[in-house]
Amino acid sequence: MADLAAKLQLYFSYPFVWYALIVGLLIALCSSLLGVTLVLKRFSYIGDGLSHVAFGAMAVAGITGLTNNNYVVIPITVISAILLLRTGQNAKINGDAAIAMISVGALAVGYLLMNLFPSSANISGDVCTTLFGSTSILTLKREDVILCIVMSVIVISAFLLFYHKIFAVTFDESFMKAAGVKAGVYNLVIAVITALIIVLAMNLVGSLLISALIIFPALSAMRVFKSFRSVVICSAAVSVFCAGAGIFVSVMFGTPVGSTIVVTDIAVFFIFCIISLFTRRKAL
Repeated sequence: MADLAAKLQLYFSYPFVWYALIVGLLIALCSSLLGVTLVLKRFSYIGDGLSHVAFGAMAVAGITGLTNNNYVVIPITVISAILLLRTGQNAKINGDAAIAMISVGALAVGYLLMNLFPSSANISGDVCTTLFGSTSILTLKREDVILCIVMSVIVISAFLLFYHKIFAVTFDESFMKAAGVKAGVYNLVIAVITALIIVLAMNLVGSLLISALIIFPALSAMRVFKSFRSVVICSAAVSVFCAGAGIFVSVMFGTPVGSTIVVTDIAVFFIFCIISLFTRRKAL
């Protein structure tokens, strides 16, 4: 136990560990805020679709040789989120079909570009790193942390500012339209915020695991709580806890950061399922 404490103290004396912890907790918090809305609107898989778009955008950024790929990834992902929303509302193309179309297309284009214009000799390693995350979260620079903090403040502020509208769009979008409120505008806000969250989470868990950050905390909270506000607060707490625990285990035992966080989310989900069984029995 003493050796573990000494090892922990040693690791946390390095700035890069604190950078990883700060970024990881902020990403987890932002991901959990809209997770409840996306799950209730049956649009939870949008995270997976946009993450594949971000993968393709990162391939484009790699070809252009930009030092900061966010200048390419953020605009392309946000535009795709808007197009996905518009396409999903098209009577000829359902929402799930639009997500599948954009997701598969972006993934294929990104992989093709990475093979045609390789930025390094290890293409398989680059693809695996982008899809499943890597230790890049532990090699963050001060500028990356500042960018993450700024984007997180934007996401959290937008969510708090439009909280009541997001609540209304989540549960009764038809009534909002009938009342003369432009529900499409707030759906657009949700899509843009989701896109920013996806870009933030790319370095943490990779493009294939991003949906887990959005879905699992929300589903865990829904096992126990019923009101929208309680579920959102619990989801945020669960997400931050799982991210912190996952990063801690990853640093201490050398496991992949993204996968460790997702496995922690899964374990907490099963714990909440067990809790819900006991609470239901007491209610009966």
